Amino acid sequence: MAQKELALYVAEQLAPLGEIRYIPMMGGWLFYYREKLIGGIYGDGFAVKDTPASRRFMPDCREEVWENTPTALLPCTILEDRENLCRMVREMYPELPEPKTKKPRKRRRSSDGV
Repeated sequence: MAQKELALYVAEQLAPLGEIRYIPMMGGWLFYYREKLIGGIYGDGFAVKDTPASRRFMPDCREEVWENTPTALLPCTILEDRENLCRMVREMYPELPEPKTKKPRKRRRSSDGV
């Protein structure tokens, strides 16, 4: 399955949660739930952040490191199980770090002083 098709499938599986957002990034896709990063598509699979909740739902998973990711992630082994996938993401949410606040851009003055 191509990455874009996989991204659409993952979004469909997560749709019952509402507040899911996904964006293409550095050759993959990043997925957010209520503006917190939950995981993404790396290579040919979907992976989620390693949290106590994701470990409970996928106890046999081993961390993997993908290129362009700062931390290890867990390959999602329950992607086809929509109900448990959504439960896992809901339980992961409080364990995830708050999104970084974006600093406002400084306005540049034009050369004519306006």
